[in-house]
Amino acid sequence: MTNVVVVGAQWGDEGKGKIVDWLSERADVVVRFQGGHNAGHTLVIDGETYKLSLLPSGIVRGGKLSIIGNGVVIDPWALLKEIDTLRGQGVEITPQNLKIADNATLILPLHRDLDAAREDSGPGVNIGTTRRGIGPAYEDKVGRRGIRICDLENPEELELKVHTLLAHHNALRAGFGQPPADAAEIIAQLLEVAPKVTPYAAAVWQVLDDARRGGQRILFEGAQGAMLDVDHGTYPFVTSSNTLAGQAAVGSGVGPGAVGYVLGITKAYTTRVGEGPFPSELTDEIGRSLGERGKEFGTVTGRARRCGWFDAVLVRQAVTAGGIDGIALTKLDVLDGFPELKVCTSYRLGGETLTRLPAGMAAQRNVEPVFETMEGWEASTRGARSWAELPATAIKYIRRIEELIGAPVALLSTSPERDDTVLVTNPFAD
Repeated sequence: MTNVVVVGAQWGDEGKGKIVDWLSERADVVVRFQGGHNAGHTLVIDGETYKLSLLPSGIVRGGKLSIIGNGVVIDPWALLKEIDTLRGQGVEITPQNLKIADNATLILPLHRDLDAAREDSGPGVNIGTTRRGIGPAYEDKVGRRGIRICDLENPEELELKVHTLLAHHNALRAGFGQPPADAAEIIAQLLEVAPKVTPYAAAVWQVLDDARRGGQRILFEGAQGAMLDVDHGTYPFVTSSNTLAGQAAVGSGVGPGAVGYVLGITKAYTTRVGEGPFPSELTDEIGRSLGERGKEFGTVTGRARRCGWFDAVLVRQAVTAGGIDGIALTKLDVLDGFPELKVCTSYRLGGETLTRLPAGMAAQRNVEPVFETMEGWEASTRGARSWAELPATAIKYIRRIEELIGAPVALLSTSPERDDTVLVTNPFAD
């Protein structure tokens, strides 16, 4: 059986929620493998809207096993709140249909404190984080002082680890003029939440191996997008984890051979939330129109997204670095009615033409987009479910994007409704 990895091919917010939900109906297991509750998916199912930040999208569908892998950092209080919200919407969540990696790292209140302190510290590079403690938690993970799910089951060991953690954090807090964190208070908070979280804990690498050997279809669900990857994105304006498909294996405990088809999600235009370079950004009326038509506001933060023309350079880079086999093109209907469209095909920097995004921060900030102009279409594409329902110029636009990014369109989304999808290639095909 082919397993599928779904990743964003831009800066996140590409519409992964709908595509993952569409695919999850065909999967047996759905896995989150990186990030935290700083990423959001909005699903609309039978008129009901579900907003997910940490739980895999498969949780809203009965008969699916949902897994949060070791590559995710978990705020246990945010997790329980999200579980309660979904239960209030009639979603069944039990230790039988939700498994959390026992070796996943926790986000604590002090991580949120540090995140906010850095963002408010004045001069320097403002990353524009969600202030939810994601980055500091990953720092503690790689610094080998993180608190993990499995630690909640051993109070003696937990106390030792908290004291080790505070030796680092209280020095940082002093530097920001904050009072020291109290070890007893943190331990008490963790022991209070432990019995609510640990029933979901499991060796998910083993669960996934059993599922794979049993011929079950596994869907690996990424958060954010390729250009927010901590190594391959617009550093330092990135998230704190690897967002490319290779992380699906590492972040869930399966071998690289278990990762099959890689589906990259990309909008028919480009958006970005927060700080950082954005070569094809539009700050004019067209940019505002894209934002209004596309309802471009972050699921988690509510922040307005910056909008611009499709950047084929970035997506081509994401296809190459991320091993993307095909893309799901979303929000094509937002482009309906524009008399002409533009696509960024290269950059210009200091008299030189570039066909990639340079790694340096200054170079990324200073590149100028080189646009190719294409004819728009007047007819509506909204709700189309076959190529025959699309205007000829819309098909021409899609084919040109395929040429520029070096990957075929496997799925085409023409509205937020899950059935308004044109299937070209089934990623789960054997």
